[in-house]
Amino acid sequence: MEHMAVRPDGHYIDATAGLGGHLGQIAQRLVTGFVIANDRDGESLEMAKKNTLRWAERIRYHQGRFSELRRALETFGLEKVDGLLADLGVSRYQLTDPERGFSLQADGPLDMRTNRTEGTTAGEIVNYTAEKALADLIYQLGEERRARRIARAIVRSRPVRSTLHLARIVESAAPRTGRIHPATQTFMALRIAVNQEVEELEELMKLAPEIVAPGGRIVVLTFMSSEDRVVKQAFQRLAREGRARILTKHVVKPAYEEVLQNPASRSSKLRCLEMLDASREQG
Repeated sequence: MEHMAVRPDGHYIDATAGLGGHLGQIAQRLVTGFVIANDRDGESLEMAKKNTLRWAERIRYHQGRFSELRRALETFGLEKVDGLLADLGVSRYQLTDPERGFSLQADGPLDMRTNRTEGTTAGEIVNYTAEKALADLIYQLGEERRARRIARAIVRSRPVRSTLHLARIVESAAPRTGRIHPATQTFMALRIAVNQEVEELEELMKLAPEIVAPGGRIVVLTFMSSEDRVVKQAFQRLAREGRARILTKHVVKPAYEEVLQNPASRSSKLRCLEMLDASREQG
């Protein structure tokens, strides 16, 4: 919130509203302004509404991808906002609800779609993708060195029926070597592919500078090095072009006390950018 620098009369967009944690923090700082709560997951948005009822008059809801954020602004009569927040972490609700298909801890359908009304499921990918393409996907998106072995085991075990079935197949091909479950990176790769997360993040980095007004902030929280690299390079490019000023010269990481209270924050990195008036800079 310190980096967002919310003004009471400003207009903001929480691009990843989730269950409403950051959303509520923004809304309670507003008086005459409002914040657009955006998320691909309509189920999460419904929970966010319940969790932020106290500030309902300061919140507008929109279901959509990053690439559809301009439409969100147009829906509520805005050309630009005074700040944009994107928390790229997966919602704990999605991870812990077996029916969503993200979890390694309980059996469920191989879904993994953030929006369960559209797109390809993880089950379709693991059961119908050619072995080499599947290995490439697991290696590139999951940074899994044992991708070829895992892909071969998946193809030989088809049809893969559920999340725990897939987890067992991966573990048989790539046995556990530490505390982290051996299927973690494979599940991550599938989630990224299903939701086109790389493409959507790249779209966000193109669109955010166009919809955030001069003086407005762009704050992004990442949880993977690949995501952070995309954000860092986009911010650096905007700074070189004179369109923005980077406010986090060193990436912001959670303090030790925060990690103790919220272990899920341990891999998070925050970067903040302030948009500049390009015409004034050139003048």
